[in-house]
Amino acid sequence: MASIASSSTQNGTAAQPARYALAEAILGKEAFLQTNTAKILVVGAGGIGCELLKNLVLTGFGNIEIIDLDTIDLSNLNRQFLFQKQHIKKPKSIVAKQTASSFNPLVNIVAHHANIKEPRFGVSYFQGFDLVLNALDNLDARRWVNKMCVASGVPLLESGTTGFRGQVQPIRPGLTECYDCQPKETPKTFPVCTIRSTPSTPIHCIVWAKSWLFTQLFGADDETEEDELDKAVADGEDAQEIDSLRKEAREMRDIRAALVEAAKQGDQQRVRSVVERIFNKVYKNDIERLLGMEEMWTHRPVKPVPLVFQDAVNGVSAAGSENAQPEGAPAIQADAGPSADAATKSQPPQNASTLKDQRTLSLQDNVELFLSSTSALAVRAAADLSNPLSFDKDDDDALDFVTCTSNLRSIVYHIDRKTRFQVKQMAGNIIPAIASTNAIIAGMLVLQALHILSGKWDKTRFITLTRGSDRYISGFPPAQPNPKCGVCQDVYIPIEVSSLTEVTLADVVDRVAKEALGMDEEDLVVYDGARILADPDFEDNLEKSLTEMGLQQGSILTITDEDQRLQAVNVVISVGGTESGEKIKIAAKDVKKPQPRYVESKADEDDSDDDDIVAEVAEADVPAKATAAASVASKTVAGTKRSRPDEEGSPDQTTLQSSSAVTPDKKQKLQQDGANADSAIVFD
Repeated sequence: MASIASSSTQNGTAAQPARYALAEAILGKEAFLQTNTAKILVVGAGGIGCELLKNLVLTGFGNIEIIDLDTIDLSNLNRQFLFQKQHIKKPKSIVAKQTASSFNPLVNIVAHHANIKEPRFGVSYFQGFDLVLNALDNLDARRWVNKMCVASGVPLLESGTTGFRGQVQPIRPGLTECYDCQPKETPKTFPVCTIRSTPSTPIHCIVWAKSWLFTQLFGADDETEEDELDKAVADGEDAQEIDSLRKEAREMRDIRAALVEAAKQGDQQRVRSVVERIFNKVYKNDIERLLGMEEMWTHRPVKPVPLVFQDAVNGVSAAGSENAQPEGAPAIQADAGPSADAATKSQPPQNASTLKDQRTLSLQDNVELFLSSTSALAVRAAADLSNPLSFDKDDDDALDFVTCTSNLRSIVYHIDRKTRFQVKQMAGNIIPAIASTNAIIAGMLVLQALHILSGKWDKTRFITLTRGSDRYISGFPPAQPNPKCGVCQDVYIPIEVSSLTEVTLADVVDRVAKEALGMDEEDLVVYDGARILADPDFEDNLEKSLTEMGLQQGSILTITDEDQRLQAVNVVISVGGTESGEKIKIAAKDVKKPQPRYVESKADEDDSDDDDIVAEVAEADVPAKATAAASVASKTVAGTKRSRPDEEGSPDQTTLQSSSAVTPDKKQKLQQDGANADSAIVFD
């Protein structure tokens, strides 16, 4: 997506004494000068981000950059107070900058309507800031910013809220634990066959639409699906059913190619034809194939009923009537409440709300929405084949697609349909946001930022808001880094290359890993994220240029020994002039060599004796992070492979219990996010 940048400039080089007199008197002249001249990066302009930006400009922070990918939605206006009704559909970051600038015209604010994970916002970009403040609402982006701050050595203030709960975490790379030092809650998972073949609740259909169908048609190619299906068979799932799923996947790849080609040529009639083909495949052909496996339905009281496009577009189900339902097929009960009788009926209840997002769509409505949303997404996907689409709850086309496709699947399986608003909640894992919680957390962020910029790390605190406890706001010193962390305990090596087209993968491995780090005796594996580029048994890519491998400015290559006994080495690539005609220059002053990984030894046997004094203490209601830094176990060399945080599921993805644990690129999972409030992680 093309980004938009906007900036405002200070009126002069010096702050007006009258405006900042009170702040200077409270903070002290030196501390205020540091605050007013420091460069601050704010990531996220949502609930916390709006409150935070307002606090920063009023406190006297003089140089701020803010990045956000989203546009303003009507639902944002009840808590994101920098936005008004006339701002709907406009970029959050740009409007937030404009509104905040009106509070204090002296502040220099640069706003980017862009994705923080774009290559241009790499390590070198982060190194230009004195402090980064996170105000994000998803796990994947949080981990990315955390990794960039660790790699660049820039302090980070992490934050988040969920209803009345919230937290602020100060992170000083190398000295305090980072965001990934503690494991995050794993969302609930479903078996492959439940999602793909035998759904029984609305969330099953939403997960299928969001994380399988959307990805198959518009998302990044899933290179691990065959391995996932192999693993499903090994786990004891129905082999015949898995073979059927393999055939479906092959057909879907062919359909995707046809859809993209039609969209690239701008042939609307051909696009519609392919969309009809998709409809008949997933709602008719695939269902008929499943019905042919009679054993699957022996112990299931209700069989699915296929839908035919030409009938459905007129509001008529496959059984011959829009109100038809298979004989003796009671509606399946959903988790959220009693099921509607004959879920295949195309007409919503007579008292249904007329609001777009809260109206139960009829069969015909869902088909029309399927046609329009699929066509719109196909055009967008064809416009930039190098940038696959991903689901975003605030993307109207994506949300329309998931709404209609999940509802059509619900009709096929006699399950309650959900409104667009309900689908957005379940697919986006939304917990109602509380404006006052955002305000408290934003205030705590500024207090911690003042301590950090003044160099008073001893005064920083990990802040938690916990409703229902004796103390709503709690604070404790940040814990030490987790020696087993797969992010902050890695080695980061910045390099400059003369040209991405001239430098090969082998050049980087030889110069960095073998020459600089002395790993020439090791069998090395090279990753780009979760993608394996080379290993001892696969060296075809070594002689290819960095450009041929899809690497660019800001890309990070991860190099490990095959047995992963040593810390991982992350090579941060930038393009620039090198001295003496060198193809590769190591930009780090001190190169840290990878050390043996830390593992915790087995706990010693209990050696307590009867004379020990036992004190009974009331359990404190604080996160597990508060207790993580107590004891350090003995170090040993690990010979087993570890999972990397970047491979773990995020709340935007849905997990199927069929992932392979062989290599990091075989760990893609589909994770449910939204079946219940307990599965949420942290929200803005």
